[in-house]
Amino acid sequence: MKNKSFFRKNKTVFLIVFFLFSLVLFFLLTMRIDPDYFWHIKAGEYMFKNGILRKDIFSWIVKGKYWMSHEWLFEVIIYVLKLLFGNLHVLIYGFICIFSLLLILFFANKNNYLKNIPFSLLWIIASLILIVYMQARPHLISFVFVALTIWFLYDLYRNENSKKIYFLPVISIFWANIHGGSSNLSYLFCVVFAVVGLFSFSFSKIEAHRINKRQLKKYLLVSILCILAICINPHGSKMLVYPYLNMLDTVMLNNIAEWQATTLNNPQHYLYFILVLAIVGIFLFSKRKILFIDLILLMISVFLGLKSIRFWGYTYIIMSFVVFNYVEERKYDVGTNSSICLFSVILIIFFMVNLATIKDNLSYKALDNEVISIIKKEAPERLYNFYDYGGELVYNGILVFIDGRADLYSKYNYEDYLDISLLQGDYVQLINKYDFDYFLVNDRYPINTYLKYNNNYSVLYDSDDVVLYKKID
Repeated sequence: MKNKSFFRKNKTVFLIVFFLFSLVLFFLLTMRIDPDYFWHIKAGEYMFKNGILRKDIFSWIVKGKYWMSHEWLFEVIIYVLKLLFGNLHVLIYGFICIFSLLLILFFANKNNYLKNIPFSLLWIIASLILIVYMQARPHLISFVFVALTIWFLYDLYRNENSKKIYFLPVISIFWANIHGGSSNLSYLFCVVFAVVGLFSFSFSKIEAHRINKRQLKKYLLVSILCILAICINPHGSKMLVYPYLNMLDTVMLNNIAEWQATTLNNPQHYLYFILVLAIVGIFLFSKRKILFIDLILLMISVFLGLKSIRFWGYTYIIMSFVVFNYVEERKYDVGTNSSICLFSVILIIFFMVNLATIKDNLSYKALDNEVISIIKKEAPERLYNFYDYGGELVYNGILVFIDGRADLYSKYNYEDYLDISLLQGDYVQLINKYDFDYFLVNDRYPINTYLKYNNNYSVLYDSDDVVLYKKID
């Protein structure tokens, strides 16, 4: 009987992994190339051949200025993948990152997943919120690092003899070089667990368990080691300050789409609110006491998620180590394995039928070859370009006024770019200040109207949304 139960559980494990595999294939249908992808590739190519960049070489306006290349290792990795696998590298990168993430979440909590499979399947499906990030960006690797961090910290919280936490400084080194902007989370979460572990109380439905001195020492020691590890990067200790400076940059936060706050005014954000309400409901209606550490992590993850849509995935990842503790065990249902298998097959068939969608998403470019050729032939010295076009221009070796590195431009010309694009403030003075010789604009922006009816500029190219103007001498 025990052998039969063991076989049944392991069969279910295999089928859940198969379901995760098929779900990630479904995720790939939404995989897309965004404007930042192109400058990442170009930066990776340069650094692969010439060494790590610390100063800008891609923009005529900030060329030679200090650039915090906090994602340099990601850029080299994605460039090498492109060399090896061509255009397929984007899919390979996305698949490896998301499949690794879901496998970590499952195997770190395997027993909890198996105690109530219907809920587990619903929770796995809730990972659809990660689709927001299905791009060739370093955020996908950060998801994996966040999952490992929370896993190791919780493991020590529950078992004072756990040694997994000692892997965190090593992870921090890679994190600081792949996606330095979020690498501080490694030591910050160590501090959170240490501080929360100092409390011991029971109040209504909430209770806190004090950790012992051995656990506290481990948390504090590893937090210090993580801080030191983060400094092992081309920019040294500056990486420790960089994320906080970014969070204080209101110009960038208010104008970059991925930094926008989560709001009820946007129907697309309802998915996140539904996820949060579901988690809160599980907490409230559970028969079990709510652990103080679980409550604090919920509050932190929701705070981050409300502050910026780029943190939605963190709420799902962190709560994957929490929410199962408040779900009741359910007896194994006959037909569960068949249902999992059926859902998996349906997802794979759906993926196969819609393969053309992937090709369209990955072949998308805002600028066609014709306008790129014209710009190269004209060889502008002071090109004004629309923000979303910057990455493709960099990729094609054209010096830009601005691109996706908003953290670089925010202290030089980002506000001026916004004023010119939207015809705000003294935009005429700004245009004269920079003395642009060419303008590459989107025809939906006010700047296009200004140029269109100004006799000082002539049209060299006009197709779809893209218009190229040349200043008449």
